[in-house]
Amino acid sequence: MASRFFFLLRTNAINKPSKALIPILQNPIFSIFSSQLSTSFLVTKTPKKLRKKRKKKDSPRTKLVQTQPNLIPHLERIVERDALFRFINKTKQFLSAQPEHVLRLDDAGKLHRELGFPRGRNVTRFILRHPLLLQTYRHTDGKMWLGFTDLMENLLMEEQAIMDSMEQDRVAKVRKLLMMTSQKRVPLSKIHHCRTLFGIPDDFRDRVKKYPNYFRVVDGGGGKRVLELVNWDPLLAVSAIEREFVVDEDGAKRKFRFPVKYGRDLGLELEDTRKLNLLNTLPLVSPYSDGSKLDVWTIEAEKFRVGVVHEFLSLTLEKKASIHHLVEFKEEFCLTKHTYHMLLKQPRAFYLAGTEMNWVVFLKDAYDESGNLVDKDPQVMFNEKLFKYAQMQEMETGSEAEIEMQ
Repeated sequence: MASRFFFLLRTNAINKPSKALIPILQNPIFSIFSSQLSTSFLVTKTPKKLRKKRKKKDSPRTKLVQTQPNLIPHLERIVERDALFRFINKTKQFLSAQPEHVLRLDDAGKLHRELGFPRGRNVTRFILRHPLLLQTYRHTDGKMWLGFTDLMENLLMEEQAIMDSMEQDRVAKVRKLLMMTSQKRVPLSKIHHCRTLFGIPDDFRDRVKKYPNYFRVVDGGGGKRVLELVNWDPLLAVSAIEREFVVDEDGAKRKFRFPVKYGRDLGLELEDTRKLNLLNTLPLVSPYSDGSKLDVWTIEAEKFRVGVVHEFLSLTLEKKASIHHLVEFKEEFCLTKHTYHMLLKQPRAFYLAGTEMNWVVFLKDAYDESGNLVDKDPQVMFNEKLFKYAQMQEMETGSEAEIEMQ
């Protein structure tokens, strides 16, 4: 039948249907030919301008952790401040380790990671933002060089004096860090990477030799040097939460919450629920206990991990740390990949600022309502002064900066 149909088409019989062709055209298979208004063979699309625009999903790189009304502006501004002064902080660290504290400008433009500026950007633009601290000059070799100003050199001497005076405090911090780890040992490279977090001097790897009763440096394999704890000190194995519990028991009890899951059939009153949750929350697990022996998914293990993060933050200068700092000690502190969600469940103790991919966790009680630290370390006060000079474009007559120069 098909061959007969196409033969009739070729003979132009479709324009003048014959009696032999009419039964074929009435067949449902060829119904498109029986209706002059049929458009089933056309491909129809909605014009682009009339299409409903789909809302793009928020990227973890840009989506904020907190939203209103949970947003705390002054803590968010601290994260923005750190990003603003990242260049001067990284440049200060890198140049301080160079001979004569200088660097060729051509080389500086290639060290975007070391100096803390975006890749592909002109480093000179960032240098010009801090004229009181950084300067460029032409050397006798005809090349442009980057170096510190006299004011910055004086500030570095002041910072070195602070480091020397606070050495015993920093030694105690490192001892407590080692006591919190499962194996009582940490690679020196990790401590060096997080040194600014605790105010540890750049040459701490050399200073540990002065304390053989506290530390021992061993070969960790692969060229790594590992710092080990020599002696356990029970006086140091007291967490900040335990000290707070002695002073303000009710406040310490309210800080953490590990709710009990129960059915609605129990019909518990609000006060009964609070007491039940309190029984589940207390006692907390000391961060100086061996967390590696706990079952990872038990409530005791989660209490331990929450306590470890809280104690870790209490040892930092500004009572805060980024995700990168916590990941650095993930293995030593027995943390899991669910640390972010674990901290979100404790909003009374912690505040997470920044974005979902690059967040910073704060100890809420360490800051007042204006966003100022309640207890400031001398290094923190020095950093605040450094940031103030970093924002100044010229020397003010009779200012503190001029006195520093003199």
